[in-house]
Amino acid sequence: MRSLRRFNPGPGLADFWEYFTRPQPYRWLIVAASCIPIALIIAWATSEEVVGPLERPNITYITTLDSDRSDEEILASNIENQERQDEIRAQLDEIEARKRELYRALGRASGMDVDAMEEQAEADRAREEAEAQAYREEVLNNRVVPGAADAAVRGSD
Repeated sequence: MRSLRRFNPGPGLADFWEYFTRPQPYRWLIVAASCIPIALIIAWATSEEVVGPLERPNITYITTLDSDRSDEEILASNIENQERQDEIRAQLDEIEARKRELYRALGRASGMDVDAMEEQAEADRAREEAEAQAYREEVLNNRVVPGAADAAVRGSD
């Protein structure tokens, strides 16, 4: 009951009505200008037309490969693709080796101990690979299926 007295809109409405009924020269013009945006928003919101549900899209599947290929053709294309990937990987390895050789020459020209840096980098790579392998084994043994790593090593189910 107490909150009703605090939030009673009656006195506010009475004050509004008293102010609104006073003679003002542009009262009706201000009221009309205030109502125009609301009327426009309502007209815009109610003018939306809904025709009905959209028609289902016509799906076209990827047709780059022949769906009537035999297993031998699939195997031949897979082997060809793997050979292409091996060539690309060999080219990238050659590029990386050339980069390492250039960096070694730059390091020697700068007076750095390149051999020690290479040993340290190799040790870091070996440590990271060992950590990754340990993590993979831990996941296989404990999280996926207990003993799955042993089965994967043995090659059995």
